Amino acid sequence: MRAETGADIAVTGQTALNIDMSAKLGDAFTPYLGIVVGLAFLLLTLVFRSILVPLTGALGFLLSVAATFGAVVAVFQWGWLGDEFGAHGPILSAIPIFLVGVVFGLAMDYQVFLVSRVREGHAHGEDPSTAVRTGVGHGARVISAAAIIMVAVFSGFMLSPDPMVESIGFALAAATLFDAFVVRMTVMPAVLHLLGRTAWWLPAGLDRILPDIDVEGARLTAGRTDDQRQPHTTPV
Repeated sequence: MRAETGADIAVTGQTALNIDMSAKLGDAFTPYLGIVVGLAFLLLTLVFRSILVPLTGALGFLLSVAATFGAVVAVFQWGWLGDEFGAHGPILSAIPIFLVGVVFGLAMDYQVFLVSRVREGHAHGEDPSTAVRTGVGHGARVISAAAIIMVAVFSGFMLSPDPMVESIGFALAAATLFDAFVVRMTVMPAVLHLLGRTAWWLPAGLDRILPDIDVEGARLTAGRTDDQRQPHTTPV
């Protein structure tokens, strides 16, 4: 302020507290986002035993978060469709931290619902295109129902007269819509189709280190098939 007015201007009380809190949240956001994305990548690698599938899932999560931030800024700061949404007032400084935590849980649920069925088809010998079509056919209904329910709940927050609650509800509803219908059910199946069998590539060294969780039950199917092939004899 000295460069503009030639005087030192200081604030105290709640204003100073809000400025300090916003600065601390801004400094903590990048490490927090890195930890969340890293955990997502690690967990998806353990479940799907792949490098590219967890990588695309984590990048899709970041795409959902970035799109949501853009939508919140466009509506609440730039005034785009502000009258239609009834948007007014400031944006809560804690929204980025809160949004990343909630969207991370929803995005990983949708990712597992969708990709686990695709992975199951791949483990049972289906070609990549068939596995993707089957997985999307089964998982899309679950994801759509779950996303519609969450959007309805979050949209109810937008009816609040409190602008802080209104901005949180809008951010969560927009994030759920974008992640479920754009990232998980549009972008992710297209990426898996383009990658083909390469999507399930895992380095040999990492394959030996990681535990095989076998969420698809491939070992059980293989064991049952081997038992059926063995001749059944009756002792005399």
